[in-house]
Amino acid sequence: QVQLVESGGGLVQAGGSLRLSCAVSGRTFSAYAMGWFRQTPGKEREFVAAVSWNGGTTLYTNSATGRFTISRDNAKNTVYLRMNSLKPEDTAVYYCASFAATYYRPSTSSRDYDYWGQGTQVTVSS
Repeated sequence: QVQLVESGGGLVQAGGSLRLSCAVSGRTFSAYAMGWFRQTPGKEREFVAAVSWNGGTTLYTNSATGRFTISRDNAKNTVYLRMNSLKPEDTAVYYCASFAATYYRPSTSSRDYDYWGQGTQVTVSS
């Protein structure tokens, strides 16, 4: 049974930082690209960042570029999202996701990911 468990969300003031973690079990973590997505009420889930199976390739949405950093530790089966200079518009539930195929480049499309965590709330106050 594949499980993804996010942690690290919370309430932070604008300009602050958070680091989200996502621990994966039940599959060979090091073989799969990983992604972070976010969702606010009434909106589609949107791509934030993704990293290839070996960490060599990363993708970011425009609003995350320069502020967020995705990384992974294959020895710990964990992917991270470091978020700096947070803005109120970053407020959302953040989800990690595991790519559906092994050794593929990461994707920005949620349809390419087959397992998802339960989400962690990030709230940025102004």
